[in-house]
Amino acid sequence: MVTAYICHYNVHSIENELEESRQIRSVVQSALALCSSVYVLTSIFGFLLFGDATLDDVLANFDADLGIPFGSFLNDVVRVSYAAHLMLVFPIVFYPLRLNLDGLVFPSARPLTLDNLRFALISGGLIAIIFLGANFIPSIWDAFQFTGATAAVCIGFIFPAAVTLRDRYGIATKRDKILSIFMIVLAVFSNMVAIYSDAYALFKKNSSPRE
Repeated sequence: MVTAYICHYNVHSIENELEESRQIRSVVQSALALCSSVYVLTSIFGFLLFGDATLDDVLANFDADLGIPFGSFLNDVVRVSYAAHLMLVFPIVFYPLRLNLDGLVFPSARPLTLDNLRFALISGGLIAIIFLGANFIPSIWDAFQFTGATAAVCIGFIFPAAVTLRDRYGIATKRDKILSIFMIVLAVFSNMVAIYSDAYALFKKNSSPRE
């Protein structure tokens, strides 16, 4: 629940599109309330439907016969809904990914929208990498685990604390800097523990004999 709210990279683009920037507060509050409601309701009804057989990914439970009237139809609805969700979300996620990668690799180049060749190369390269990852990574949970153990911790804890320590505008207090140092140390420690546990579980799963 904590890391689910970390990487909302589209907040700034949404704020730029608002007529008044102060409306972003109500937008963020409404989004958090809606997301929290969806997360909680999904977990509650997933447990009510599957009980102790509820998997980490509740969508995986819909691969089997639910044993209820119209169960196969419900399975198809869930699969189609998830496929539509992925198709609609991908352009929203891909746009900032391409823009940020271009700014990181070509910081002094002209805007990406004015360079068709660079636009095509970056877009094609990213799509190729995503396609290969989707086809050759054995489990999406492996990617999620390592992403959550690294990127989520950096974005949610290390980067904000580093910005406070840099204190470009001289507004951070001594207490803020102490808390920032503590946050970075705690984040690095939790990062190492999470990476070790994920790697250990992955190697243990791969080395275990298969039936």
